[in-house]
Amino acid sequence: MVLLQVRNLKTYFFTQRGVVRAVDGVDLSLNDGETLGIAGESGCGKSTLAYSLIRLVPPPGKIIDGEILYRGKNILALDEEAFRKEIRWKEISMIFQGAINSLNPMLTIGDQIAEVFITHEGCSRKEVYEKVKELLKWVGIDPMRARSYPHELSGGMKQRVMIAMALALKPKVLIADEPTTALDVIVQAQIMNLLKRIKNEFKTSIILITHDLSLIAEIADRVAIMYAGKIIEQGSSDEIFENAAHPYTRALIGSIPRLYGELKELTFIPGSPPDLLVPPVGCRFSPRCPYTFEPCGKEEPPKIYIGVDHYVSCWLYAKR
Repeated sequence: MVLLQVRNLKTYFFTQRGVVRAVDGVDLSLNDGETLGIAGESGCGKSTLAYSLIRLVPPPGKIIDGEILYRGKNILALDEEAFRKEIRWKEISMIFQGAINSLNPMLTIGDQIAEVFITHEGCSRKEVYEKVKELLKWVGIDPMRARSYPHELSGGMKQRVMIAMALALKPKVLIADEPTTALDVIVQAQIMNLLKRIKNEFKTSIILITHDLSLIAEIADRVAIMYAGKIIEQGSSDEIFENAAHPYTRALIGSIPRLYGELKELTFIPGSPPDLLVPPVGCRFSPRCPYTFEPCGKEEPPKIYIGVDHYVSCWLYAKR
């Protein structure tokens, strides 16, 4: 069953230099109990997409078009107060990128988690702290740490606090925006195992946003590849990693070292992502693509289905 569906979503930033098309016509869907991985280079619009889903796009950003359907209801049509009470954190919550910047240094972590219950459920402080201790214990932190301040915790512990906060009201959709950023590989593995546990025990649908395809391969059921504000390929995890179609997707996968199988030379993508103030005409990847031909720099490629749930936006497949 489709739990969350995004249709033609456009989120632009209106700056003094011009309009930045950070998310430009994105279509996505998330099924009940599924994990969707969204991958792409820094600056491709992944985090802006995440903020759009919970309607927290920072100014001067604004959602200008599209629909976000949760259980068939367009949540963009709700007024801010109704969205805050009915959807944000109760149904859709988020683990923000960079826990160190997301936690208030002036409050204990217990107070910050407690605020979720007090704001949304009107619990008494005694009830709240019992729930806070249970949450901390569930994510692997000593409940006595509820009295600690953020600066007294390691990077991995801060990230676990953010996960506990996101899980407080048992949401159906959890958005994890780069949850392993700046963590060492051991702590990364612990955070990924925690996300798997959330998926299995709470049956939570997860949107995992990262530039690391190896993390997505470990947990995702489906994968969406984002480039310059657009989804350029989407399909099941097996389809994407075994039969990647878009040249950008193939280059991303080719840049990951392999531990097993045939040894291959690692690939790289020349150039830099485009300036979204003045995105390239036609296919936005065409200036960096080794397979560019006539229509690529003139017209935007259509969405071509090459499998039941696998599509790619590329002229190479449209011309076949």
